[in-house]
Amino acid sequence: MKKSFRNIYIAAALAMMAGGMQSCSLDEENPGGFTLEDLATQEAGFQELVNQCYFAMERYFYGTDGFMEMTEGDTDLWTACANDDKTNQQYFWFFAGASPNTTYTNNLWNGIYDGVGACNTVLANADKAKAFLSEEELNGKIAEARFMRAIYYFNAVEQFGAVTLNLEQSYTANYSPSRTEPMEIYRQLIIPDLEYAVQWLGKGTDDLCTTPTKKAALGFLAKACLQTYEYGTTEFLQKGMDAAQQLIADCESGGAKYGAYMYADYADVFKEDNNWANKEALWKHRWYAGSNGHGSSNGNWKLNRNVEKFLCTLNKFGAREDNQQQRISWDTSYQGIFMPTQHLLSLYVQADGTLDPRFHQSFTTEWVANKEYTWKNADDVAVWGKSQNLIGQRINVSEKAIKIIMPQDADYAAEKANMANSPYLVVDYKAVYDDAKKNVIMTNAAGNENQFRYFYPSLNKHNSSRWYVANSSKMRNGNLNATFMMRMAEVYLIAAELDIYLNGGADAMKYINKVRTRANATSLGGTATVRTVLDERGRELCGEYSRFYDLKRTGMLKNSSYLQETHPDLAKYFDPNYALRPISTTFTATIANGAEYQNPGY
Repeated sequence: MKKSFRNIYIAAALAMMAGGMQSCSLDEENPGGFTLEDLATQEAGFQELVNQCYFAMERYFYGTDGFMEMTEGDTDLWTACANDDKTNQQYFWFFAGASPNTTYTNNLWNGIYDGVGACNTVLANADKAKAFLSEEELNGKIAEARFMRAIYYFNAVEQFGAVTLNLEQSYTANYSPSRTEPMEIYRQLIIPDLEYAVQWLGKGTDDLCTTPTKKAALGFLAKACLQTYEYGTTEFLQKGMDAAQQLIADCESGGAKYGAYMYADYADVFKEDNNWANKEALWKHRWYAGSNGHGSSNGNWKLNRNVEKFLCTLNKFGAREDNQQQRISWDTSYQGIFMPTQHLLSLYVQADGTLDPRFHQSFTTEWVANKEYTWKNADDVAVWGKSQNLIGQRINVSEKAIKIIMPQDADYAAEKANMANSPYLVVDYKAVYDDAKKNVIMTNAAGNENQFRYFYPSLNKHNSSRWYVANSSKMRNGNLNATFMMRMAEVYLIAAELDIYLNGGADAMKYINKVRTRANATSLGGTATVRTVLDERGRELCGEYSRFYDLKRTGMLKNSSYLQETHPDLAKYFDPNYALRPISTTFTATIANGAEYQNPGY
């Protein structure tokens, strides 16, 4: 984790550099006459300026509370827990027909411009570091700042569209900011910054924390170039393909040049022992907490939050409880909010009727009891469709408590036939999802609430048993835990999509099948289409900060028929304007041209 400033003057100065685009006070005094320029004249001080480029990223982006919702929510892959359109409306339901919430983007908006301001500070004061850094060392520090600035702006334009472009350090708050169109921001900043990072960042090692390396820059250059296709241009597609192919060539030749790597077994990608120094990750963020000597700049309540997002509501069944004294691992933890849609689960059903192996490796479907439970009476067993013969039977702690069964599972028929007599709760996929209507079953045959909808396959990519526990109210997934912002498998899928746009897809299936073969999934034949890639990205990358951008790039967030096909409950609230998020009204209320600055539809 990068060390952050605690100096109130620095925070205020960075706020001013952001052009007034965040909520920090600009009225702090500086009685000692200390300036950022002074700080940049010392090696340790200049490094502090570089470190500050990362602070907003660790505070508001990957792995933090809210960013997973901004990048995976409101898509075809996820619905709110139990398909409840009354909760988390802004993230899963396009506001569910209610008036749009225009303040939930505050943290992301503020974080973007705090981060951009910090990066611009480094770039504006880089010349002062020539006194103590070699040219190569200095260019490496500049490359860090430019890489981070590119990532901030990449997320800015993909979330908000046209935004204010700040290329230089500024101490003056701008109360009538203009907006620059996304493609101009790609041309002037995102692509050039990433190209500079490719040139000057080092190879690094897998032990590095958030500090980007050359392979991270190449990966994000390929990703950014592909994303520009959303804006009706092919200008950067070949550049993106070149970057992707450089990484692929390095990966397939042993990684000597960039350290590119893809695990031979998909199960190893998210294996806990591989998390800290994950070889497949192109860029990752790690958290430190407790007494391991590293400390935490944000406190343990700001550690990795992804682990809290995906667990179904296990404590709806009596053999499970959310006991804070036991809350030291994922499956005794917080109830999640991300429920897979029927469409996401259907993507794992292969042409021969079997399940893609990634399904059971990526989703947990079985849990043991963490509380002793006895089937008590007729009403008790009736709720779950159990036989009265179970009355009086007990489930002990650590015995099987809940099992979700999929029609494609080898033991599906046997489990279904015995589900009334099994002491543990058996949840049939068909009791949760309606394949004909492509949605979640909300009520049972009697017209009562369907209790089974609270139990669903729960994404386990972000799981960890390595929790930091300061007290029962501030437990977070922290020690020895990382989240991957991008990994090598995505590069193959980027290359596949680019090949479709550039060459009609002659080699696209080769790239797709590289990912599928690694997963022991059935290889696909024929000519790949954009939908082929989109579906494969769903299988491989669900829950990895990509889907909202994928649907934007491929036009699916402006295609009501696609959402009607894949997530009809979400399609009810479809509005093409929602392909962009609302710009925080906390910000627009402070500028003179707030009404015209806001995105349409809000």
